[in-house]
Amino acid sequence: MQNTILGIMMMQWIRPIIFILVGLLAGIIAEKVVFNKLKNIVIKKRIPGSEIIFSSLRRIPFIWFVLAGFLGAILSYSLKEDVTTALQKIIIAIFLFTVTLVLARLAAGFVNLFIQRTEGVSASLISNLVKSTIFVLGALIIFQTIGIEITPIITTLGITGLAVGLALQDTLANLFAGFYLILSKQVKTGDYVKLSSGEEGYITDITWRNVTIEEIAKNTILVPNSKLSSTNLINYNLPAKQLTLTMNIGVSYESNLEKVESITVEIAKEVMQEIAPDLLENEPFIRFHTFNDFSIDFTLYMRVNEYFDQRIAKHLLVKKLHKRYNQEGILIPFPIRDVYMKESTNTNIS
Repeated sequence: MQNTILGIMMMQWIRPIIFILVGLLAGIIAEKVVFNKLKNIVIKKRIPGSEIIFSSLRRIPFIWFVLAGFLGAILSYSLKEDVTTALQKIIIAIFLFTVTLVLARLAAGFVNLFIQRTEGVSASLISNLVKSTIFVLGALIIFQTIGIEITPIITTLGITGLAVGLALQDTLANLFAGFYLILSKQVKTGDYVKLSSGEEGYITDITWRNVTIEEIAKNTILVPNSKLSSTNLINYNLPAKQLTLTMNIGVSYESNLEKVESITVEIAKEVMQEIAPDLLENEPFIRFHTFNDFSIDFTLYMRVNEYFDQRIAKHLLVKKLHKRYNQEGILIPFPIRDVYMKESTNTNIS
């Protein structure tokens, strides 16, 4: 009799255990074999958005198979109806949460991809907002599915949101200022900007609170969105990323100005060939403008791809011009003053 009861109990436990083990095994196979092989095939074909899809589904198939195994175990084992219902709701809630997580990842990824391709912007503010919205909607769906009334929750969220809004005015100001900066297209990631306070660098991100600026020295500057939207700044990428480098130079009065112009333009073209060959259709030129105390001054005008290229261009110009001027006998004068001392005689008057 006891053996019979023990056998029945073992049979009752074997089926749930088998379901769980099958779910675990299927999840491992799906994650480690099928998922990875499919990922490699799709990425090799360079299907647009494939990396976002597979990144969003990372670890999720394994969880789904495990949940299916547990659901099968629950349904195959004789439990009280209320216990079975409660466990089913937990599994459904976990499943819906994973679906919400996948949708949030997908939405944020494709929003970022779309914005980068259309505007060249990579602002985490928009993707985080999309993810937050999907998570909120997913939470409400989960509550409704497991039998929790969402109407009181929505009402509570509305009242709480009003109170939080009044308490966090500065935070909301930064949030809306961030949207204004993005939608107005005054600045975007990748732009080189200089603030009225003197800080300058590349914008690397626009978050819900601040704009991240990276200096040339790799230091990070965090500027609140509301402050950046109201301050004076120079955006060196607007209206176009390419700009004109201007460099003031002076040569001696004995110089042949036609020769100076020809050599300077020639060297400028050499520098452009190194750093901005695609802009060579805009030929560099010079303009003489001042008879100075020690030199005849002129300004060189040359196109470069972006603001930072000015530093490299000037570096190369100084080296090449100095070498070529020396070879051609063109003098870059330095200040010299002739001092004449008048000899005075003392006359005694008696």
